[in-house]
Amino acid sequence: MPASAQVPAKTLAALLDISEVTVWRWSKSGRLPRPRKLGANTSRFNVGEVRAAIAALAA
Repeated sequence: MPASAQVPAKTLAALLDISEVTVWRWSKSGRLPRPRKLGANTSRFNVGEVRAAIAALAA
């Protein structure tokens, strides 16, 4: 998946093998980056930002 890809929380949860609630909890706590709002009911996470956050947590 390219770093510029935008994915919903459900897809991110599946990729990380965590629940969708955990994705939102980690985002709120700063463990994952905040999603971008694309509309009133649409948010997407940037894959490149998520990869960087995971790499920082692993280091």
